[in-house]
Amino acid sequence: MIRVVTVVSLVILLILVLYVPAVHPPQRFLAQLRAEQEVATAYWGAEPAIRMLNRAVNMQAAMTGVTPIPAAKDAPSIADVNGAVSREMSSVNQRLFNNSYFRSVDALLLLASYRLSTLLEWLPWLAAFVLTAIVDGGFTRLIKAKEFRQHDPEMFALHASLGIVVVCATVIGFVLPVTLHPLLLPCVPLVVGVLAGRALGCFHRRG
Repeated sequence: MIRVVTVVSLVILLILVLYVPAVHPPQRFLAQLRAEQEVATAYWGAEPAIRMLNRAVNMQAAMTGVTPIPAAKDAPSIADVNGAVSREMSSVNQRLFNNSYFRSVDALLLLASYRLSTLLEWLPWLAAFVLTAIVDGGFTRLIKAKEFRQHDPEMFALHASLGIVVVCATVIGFVLPVTLHPLLLPCVPLVVGVLAGRALGCFHRRG
């Protein structure tokens, strides 16, 4: 069950991530980023909002080297070629390096980086709760083993599958150009932590 949920979730995630840039221009993602930056400034204050934006820009710059999105600086030179070939290469460069889809993907990655940066801003306050939930699940698992209680594979599969669905839904939310409430992102680690703890508590352990 867990494998099926994982495969289906990843396939849906991949389809949506590739589809969203095809139906939204780059300006849509940048406008959404500006709107969320204004919300973050009002919610967090100017200094934390700038810090999150700088972190997102650094993330996006780091991803530039590993993503397949072509950059204009990588275009082949058209110097020292005859007129016909030069015109053809210029046309190819124009179609490839000014492609709206690639530019939308680039803007999408920037928006996703900003939302991830916002989530990272919450983590110092959320880490203790997540760790507590996981430790609680570990103790529950240990107590069940000492009491020779039967483990519950169905509940383990349910909690693990729900955790996978939540993570994939979060990634989808990162790339959709819709406004997210500032308190929505911190709920994700809380829910995932609780589900991980419950799954760990239902996992079989020999005495």
